[in-house]
Amino acid sequence: MLQGLKWRVSASVALGLLMSGFGGPGQAQSGAAKGGGAAVQTCVTLTDQSKLLELQSGSSFAAGKAVLPLNIAVEPAKRYQEIVGFGANITDASAWLIQNRMNPQQRSALMADLFGKPPGIGFSFTRLTIGASDFSLRHYSLDDVPLGQTDYPLAKFSIDPMRSDVLPVLKSALAINPKLRVMASPWSAPAWMKSNDSLIKGTLRPEAYAAFAGYLEKFVDAMEAEGVPLFALTLQNEPHFEPLDYPGMRLDPSMRARLIGENLGPLLAARAKPVRILDWDHNWDEPQAPLQVLADPKARPYVAGVAWHCYGGDVAAQTLVHDAYPDKETYFTECSGGDWKPHWQETLPWYMRNLIIGTTRGWAKGVLLWNIALDENHGPHRGGCKDCRGVVTINSETGAVTRNFDYYAMAHISRFVRPGAHRIDSSTGLDGVETVAFQNPDDNSIALIAVNSAAAERRFTVTSAGQSFEHAMPAASVATFVWTGSP
Repeated sequence: MLQGLKWRVSASVALGLLMSGFGGPGQAQSGAAKGGGAAVQTCVTLTDQSKLLELQSGSSFAAGKAVLPLNIAVEPAKRYQEIVGFGANITDASAWLIQNRMNPQQRSALMADLFGKPPGIGFSFTRLTIGASDFSLRHYSLDDVPLGQTDYPLAKFSIDPMRSDVLPVLKSALAINPKLRVMASPWSAPAWMKSNDSLIKGTLRPEAYAAFAGYLEKFVDAMEAEGVPLFALTLQNEPHFEPLDYPGMRLDPSMRARLIGENLGPLLAARAKPVRILDWDHNWDEPQAPLQVLADPKARPYVAGVAWHCYGGDVAAQTLVHDAYPDKETYFTECSGGDWKPHWQETLPWYMRNLIIGTTRGWAKGVLLWNIALDENHGPHRGGCKDCRGVVTINSETGAVTRNFDYYAMAHISRFVRPGAHRIDSSTGLDGVETVAFQNPDDNSIALIAVNSAAAERRFTVTSAGQSFEHAMPAASVATFVWTGSP
């Protein structure tokens, strides 16, 4: 874990953010600079940690400048998917830490930073677990009964396990950002619905399909009653993986197609406010799995899109599935960093290339990292990952917060690209420099995110509408460029 890392955005910089509005949609500094074109604000993170979300100004677009051999062309007229949001999962562990290991002032400051407008980083999308995951303090579902009993009427269904920690944290986030989009995923059906009468391993009994669909609908109803409308559901987290020591459940494509086409799809479609169903919620290495579900004529009309994880395969799988079914949405819903890749110089560029730039160039409308917070011991957890890292680390004794490079990677997009933005065209893959660009919905401000994965500085021009500016990007660094209006 990365200990002792201080948040390097100083009070003066934070004040500058608030005064200039830099980082929010419709707030990037606009107007003509000395060069006669739109002013460009730059936010930089270096992997030696000497600059972390550091703001720089002074660049501006101008006509007639020489275009360097390394040139990034940004074309707002070429528009792609609309953005839902960016963020991380509010797991049981994360919520418990925020509620029980922070004092009210610490808690308020962290939530404002994560979910608030600048100088906050503006998380606008999150995911909940329906019942326990490995990052829970105990294993449970929302309809547990003694072994040997069943509850097909779902009379014992209750979201009470969420009331002490998850719901307060979620409602705090919604109070800060009322437009926060919330999705949810189960790690297992209740044990009595399963082939092995256990939350761990096993699959769904054929006679329990309708009950499981009803279980998920009851979760939607219960959250709505709490003032938390759900944006989307997946049927099962990682349905091709049966973990040995925490809740999981295998659901093959034919099973998911049946559940969606005959059970859950009709239930959710009949609601006054339908909830999206996303298939898969698993790794890039099996694109044929969601393709099988989408090929099913009964299931396909009810599937809004496909959700992806990072733990196997290549991000190109997202585009492969999108190209086969371009009317279906794409989301990236989970990836965790950990002690297996602790070095900034290696891992921050990988995050940017794959999880920020790769997922969104691969049609993702929303991008989520895994635990929004863990403690200095990689927990609390029960089973599963023993060395995972949260977006932030909360010291379980003092409540002090360490912002990890997961935080900085996500901040380079979440602070500057808001819901309703559209991805626009930009050059990428140029001599180690990869990019993605977006146009925000309010005043057409543009955010260009770039990573230089090369071992040396890269100097390039950025061109748009016949004007350009020049920038020198250090080795293994990240930058976000923001400008408003026509260059």
